[in-house]
Amino acid sequence: MRLSRPVAAFSAHSSIALKNSITPSYYRKFTETSAGSFLGILLLSSLSKGSECNSFQESCQGKRALFTMAADKQEVLPKVVAFDLDATLWYPEMYQLWGGGSPFKKNNDKTLTDRSGTRCYLMGNTAEILREIKTSPRWKGAKIAYCSCTDEPTWADECMRLFEIGDGMTLESVVDIKEIFKSSKSTHFRNIHKKTGIPYEDMIFFDNEAHNCHTVAPLGVTCIHTPRGMTEEVWKNGLRQFAKNRGKK
Repeated sequence: MRLSRPVAAFSAHSSIALKNSITPSYYRKFTETSAGSFLGILLLSSLSKGSECNSFQESCQGKRALFTMAADKQEVLPKVVAFDLDATLWYPEMYQLWGGGSPFKKNNDKTLTDRSGTRCYLMGNTAEILREIKTSPRWKGAKIAYCSCTDEPTWADECMRLFEIGDGMTLESVVDIKEIFKSSKSTHFRNIHKKTGIPYEDMIFFDNEAHNCHTVAPLGVTCIHTPRGMTEEVWKNGLRQFAKNRGKK
């Protein structure tokens, strides 16, 4: 979590006072590893001499307010992020490729072409979202799951291996759990729960078919309908709904 502008402004006006209020070793540690970090300011505040609380705020009350602000900004994120495949992550759906399908060929624009010449592509912000979950520190420990009842699972497997999302990653390389078979989506999630031990309340699910969301939601999973695939708007609204469901406003 970063508040780059406020912290930068704070540092610019207070660096001399900070340097004078703590030991050189702690000042060095702050400037080398915690500059610009909100948590770095909290650490520095706790290490400062008790009489120099004004190095950070005009009063100790201000110091407490700073800590409260940091606590309020703590994110509540799902531990399992699950996606349907057809018409959620990619388009067309596998059944729409009947008469073509495998083998698929990669194109220079990161789309795929099936043997009949039909072009397949990732929807919305799929690549950016998956890449964020896999690489951002804020998502450390989170698991990506694919839950699909696709009509052609072997074609889907091939597409997962071929679709690139950047930084050398593919749909296949970032997934932790695959539940890809004909069944109720609630069965998929019961399997995920058994495999991981993660509570349903710590899971979020994105699917383009509303009836799948209605099926899974009673388990306690936050379910988000994606009629136009994984757009940035759907993604952000989904995370807000998850936080709300977990009691965060």
